[in-house]
Amino acid sequence: MEAANNTNGNGYGNNYECDIIRWFEYISENAGEVQRETLRRILEQNYDVEYLKKRLGDTKIQDMDACEMETLYTSLVPLASHADLEPYIQRIADGDTASLLTQEPITKLSLSSGTTEGRQKYVPFTKHSSQTTLQIFRLAAAYRSRVYPIREGGRILEFIYSSKQFKTKGGLTAGTATTHYYASEEFKIKQEKTKSFTCSPEEVISSGEYKQSTYCHLLLGLFFSDQVEFITSTFAYSIVQAFTAFEECWQDICIDVREGSLSSSRITLPKMRKAVLDTISPKPYLASKIEVACKKLESLDWFGLVPKLWPNAKYVYSIMTGSMQHYLKKLRHYAGDLPLVSADYGSTESWIGVNVDPSLPPEDVTFAVIPTFSYFEFIPIHRRKQDCNSAIDDFIEDEPVPLSQVKLGQEYEIVLTSFTGKSFISISIKIPISMNRSFSCSILYVFFFFLQTATSLAPPN
Repeated sequence: MEAANNTNGNGYGNNYECDIIRWFEYISENAGEVQRETLRRILEQNYDVEYLKKRLGDTKIQDMDACEMETLYTSLVPLASHADLEPYIQRIADGDTASLLTQEPITKLSLSSGTTEGRQKYVPFTKHSSQTTLQIFRLAAAYRSRVYPIREGGRILEFIYSSKQFKTKGGLTAGTATTHYYASEEFKIKQEKTKSFTCSPEEVISSGEYKQSTYCHLLLGLFFSDQVEFITSTFAYSIVQAFTAFEECWQDICIDVREGSLSSSRITLPKMRKAVLDTISPKPYLASKIEVACKKLESLDWFGLVPKLWPNAKYVYSIMTGSMQHYLKKLRHYAGDLPLVSADYGSTESWIGVNVDPSLPPEDVTFAVIPTFSYFEFIPIHRRKQDCNSAIDDFIEDEPVPLSQVKLGQEYEIVLTSFTGKSFISISIKIPISMNRSFSCSILYVFFFFLQTATSLAPPN
């Protein structure tokens, strides 16, 4: 995949793109060595935490070479599920300030979606969590801009939402990981670094009222329609739901665009109303254009809604894998001939992979591990029956292997070591049959965290 020529700006500039991608290719080609160095940094930083101390005792890991440390760690620190870590996390939630899982202060807890174990669970959220998100967004944007260059200073129509937060018994803030991220400094930095800015102010994102936020996202996206470079949301279903809502409310939006007003029946939150009204102004000509376009789109069952209303948009970007694949048919209906680009793979525990080839359709997306983000082990699993696609009980497991020893075509479960402990991630994954040579050690689905403490292996600023 060759880099696209960029004559009109793309939010990063070719030098930055080349630097961060060159860095990524280097650490991917040296994944085995980088992984051992990553493990050393994690252990040295967290050697005295209670969880590790109970397992490593008084072992002087500082005096070991990287290979010896890796062998010792994998033999002494057992696989752990979230249930094994839960007593530590509960102590943190109740206000215990001792170094239990990490030396880094934990002031927030993320709530998982509950899809993995059937119930929501707490996951520590640290400064590294926000930095990880910023880092993967910047790397992914560099890859996307090679294929779909965007204008510097353009807008992004983002259907993003913060949920309501609450305090735990110990006074920690609890909420979804995305809520924590949208409130972080890194979210603001991301916009500055990419030179692409969300259409909606913070009051719309953080309102906690989904329907009202969606209406304002749509209104502001249309107000800035000629500046919008792409459409995005965390999950594909949010985009589908937003455009489904638009089919019902487009006439009210046209009135608000025409008059520079905000429907009092649809938007009742004072802070949101003020923020939106401070942003928009009357645009009668634009309202007329939207009205004509919507009447035509109605006759087409809203096919091609995105390119019709946002003519400068280059693509639609969101998580489209896993359960989100169910929404691809409807999303393609709205997007028309506009490309769908699958976003990077992640979970509440961590990000999983970066999309290294945005030109591929979501069904063929390939994710690549960043080997400085965490230390990984992979448990080979073998189907009892080759034609069986059912639960994990139908698999036989082998001993874990490091990242550098994974094999093409083999299926694995993932073990990750991050700053908050060693976790067993019960997810079946399959390494792609074909790989880009540059990523021969790293193209697979994995969990990872970003090591801020890395120096020689640190990515470009």
